[in-house]
Parts: sequence; C-alpha cells; structure tokens
Amino acid sequence: MEKRPRAFRRNEILPKWRSLQRIHHLIDEAEAARAEQLSEDPVEFFRQVVGFEPTSYQREFIRLFCEHSFVAGRWCRQSGKSWIVSALLLWYAVTHPDSGIAVVAPSWRQAKFIIRRIKYFLRNLPRAMYLKPLQTTINFANGSFIQSFPNNPDTIRGPTLHIVYGDEWNFIPNDEEMYDAILFTISTTNGKFVCTSTPWNQDSLFYKFIHHEDYKDFAKHHVTWKQALEPNGPLKKKILSMIRRQFAADPWRWKREMEAEWAEDETTWLPQSLITRCIDGELELWKFDSQQRGTFFGGLDLGKLRDYSVFVALERVENKYLLRHWKVFPLNTKYATVIGYVKALCDRWESFDRIRVDITGVGEYVVEDMQNAGIEAEVEGVTFTLPRKQEMASLLKQRMLDKVYRFPFTQLRLSPTVLLSYVAELNVERFELRKDGSIAFNHPQGQHDDTFWASALAIYCSVKMTPEPSLIVVPR
Repeated sequence: MEKRPRAFRRNEILPKWRSLQRIHHLIDEAEAARAEQLSEDPVEFFRQVVGFEPTSYQREFIRLFCEHSFVAGRWCRQSGKSWIVSALLLWYAVTHPDSGIAVVAPSWRQAKFIIRRIKYFLRNLPRAMYLKPLQTTINFANGSFIQSFPNNPDTIRGPTLHIVYGDEWNFIPNDEEMYDAILFTISTTNGKFVCTSTPWNQDSLFYKFIHHEDYKDFAKHHVTWKQALEPNGPLKKKILSMIRRQFAADPWRWKREMEAEWAEDETTWLPQSLITRCIDGELELWKFDSQQRGTFFGGLDLGKLRDYSVFVALERVENKYLLRHWKVFPLNTKYATVIGYVKALCDRWESFDRIRVDITGVGEYVVEDMQNAGIEAEVEGVTFTLPRKQEMASLLKQRMLDKVYRFPFTQLRLSPTVLLSYVAELNVERFELRKDGSIAFNHPQGQHDDTFWASALAIYCSVKMTPEPSLIVVPR
C-alpha cells in the first residue's frame, strides 16, 4: 500500500521549535558565563583551559613574555617550550581582541605543528569563542587570529601583527631576512617578537640575540635538563638516562640539546652552519601513499640489529636535488619488509631513475632481491670501502656547498623515546685524516649514521659510479 505523505501541523511543530530555541538560548548563556569566568592572568588561564600547572621556569618565561617586547628562550629538548608558548599564544588571542598572531619556523610543517597544539587546547574553551579552526589558521569571535606562515620573508610582510613567534629559530637559514620582515609587521602595533630554540650554529641571529650587545633589548631565558627534570619539569628520569647513554660518546650533542649551550666538534664532516644553509623553509616531505611524478634517486642504507635501515628519496629538479622522502625503519626490521616498502614507493612514484644500496656485509643478493621484487629502477650495490665512502661523502658535501641539495627541517618520531631530526642526523658523521692522505669516517658510539649514508647514496646516484682502483700483481 502506498504511504501517504505526513501532513504539516503547525500546532505540533511550533512547541518543539520553541523548546529548541529555549535550549539554544540556555546554551548560549552558559557559554557566555564560562567565557566571563576565564581569567586574564595567564597562569590561572592555563589551569582553566589548558589544564596544567606551569613549572617554576615556565612561570618565569610567562613573566618575561608579559613584560617585554622581545624574548629569546634557549631551552633544552623535551622541556615543554612548544607547550607553554602555544598556551601563551592562545591566552593572548582570547584576552586581547583584534590581535594578529603569526607563527614561523624553519619549515611550514613545523609552524603548523604549533597550530595543531593550540587546536588541542581549544576543546576546553567555550565553543562560541572561536570559529572552526583551519589547518593553518585559528580565528576567534573577538576578531583575533593565530596563523602559521611559511619561512619566507615576502609572505609575512603583508599583515599587521601584534605577536610573531619563531619556533626553533636557530635552524632558520634566512634568519636575518625573516627578522627584518618581522620587525616591520610589529612596528605599528608596538608588538612582540618571541623566539625559542635549542642551540645549533654560532654564526646565527639566535646566537646574537643571546650574546651580542646590539640585542640587549631581548629578555633571555635559559633552561637546561636540570630545571626540566621531574618533579619540577616534564623530563622523565628514565628518558634522561637513556639520552645520556646515547650521547655518552658525543658530549657536544649533549651540551647542545640538554645543556642548551652552543658546541660543535671540529671533526664533524658537515658543519652546522653548512647544514643550516641547505634547509628549505617551504619544502615539505611527500607522504608514502601519495602519487608523484618526476626524476627520483634513492639511497638505501641497510641495518638490522644495532643500526637502522634508512631509505632516502631525492627528486632532481633542473640542477637541484630536493629531499622528498625519509624513512627510518625500527631495529630488527626484516630486509624483505624494507625491500617491500621501497617497491611500493617506486610503484606510487613514477620515474625512479636509480637506487643505490649499501651491500657491505650483506652481499649482492639484496640487489637481486630488489630486482626480483619488480623494482624497475636501476638498482646498484655499493660496497663501503674507504675510497668509496670518501667519494660519496665528498660529493654530498660539495652538493651542499653549491647549495643544490635542499631539505626541509623535519623530525621523525620512531618510538615514544626516540625523536630523530634529519638536520641533527646529518651532523653525526666525523672524519679523520690518515697518514696516507685518505679520510676515515666514524660516528660517536651510541649514535647512528644511517641517515647520513642513505643521503650520500641518494646524492651519489646523480653521478656515474666508477670502478675502484685495484692492485694487480703480475708475476715475472
């Protein structure tokens, strides 16, 4: 039997509509009451919205933020700097109507990470106080906004801003140009410039902020692992002991990342300043499941028990080589799994021209397995002899000196306790001149040079591999 359409009866609909209106009005009143209760004191605001009690050194940073126009925070790793700054930017946007707040970083991906952290805090705000957040921007009902910007001076010159936050400022390659552009954006608003970073290279603007007389207007804040250790900070004793063991043979890295002091081993093959100059602020890694076309080179350094297996993919664009993919496999990953991953990526990304793989201690069978798996690129095995390593490392360094190898500032979370930075991994390899004039390479015990050599292999794909010289004994 055919169903008859339901009749519209005004006397049934209107009571339900009025009930919904009353409920909506009550919700609006409750949200407004919650908004009025939010404190203008940042510490109390953090308790209400963020849900945490700032540590003593975070309270000091909050005070400097409120009292000064220029603030430079030199903090150790895992000390909560992005957490506290994200909370501060949210507090300022909520309590200062019509404020423009910008976030910049060595890469746009890093800047958007701060936006994601702030979006996490929004869930405890009254919903009427903000609009639907976007990937790069959060707009508030009071006219304020927080937006991430690419690491490009031209993009930040346009808007009028009240606060600019620079995350990991010591890793920004074009720091002086960015800083000049930022000063113009805050000059008409009596705004603030706040930056934080773990120390890296000394020939940088961040180093001058801390040490140079010309920047005495900066309020400086220094946090080491001692202040950040539980129960006074977020750094766990167990994690700290693991980091200390990993850095035992690399005191310079411990001093940089945990003491928050500048330090560099003079025997490092790729100096910090050279690595920083090659960071591309607008470059981002491509995802594994994306479809891409281009001319690609791949470098695969195999490890299993003590070392990681690492695959690096570069794209050649005109005369430049751009890092497009960086994959670090957990320890004990089977070679078959690694080969399967490379095969899947080659299928998704057309036109892999060549892949070179380290076969030292493994043998040619890995190359055969990759070819049998259906990898269409030219796969070549490389044995890591002393002359070959010198050739590859020298080419990598030369490409960086020529500024034709570019990569983003990117990090990779391998486990809850292991966070790898591509920039820091390039800085691991050390060298030693031998009596015969050759160069021997090594890395500190407990550190891993797999990313360095995977990158060198990928860059090495751009030249023809010449046979190594061999000594032939001719009998009389």
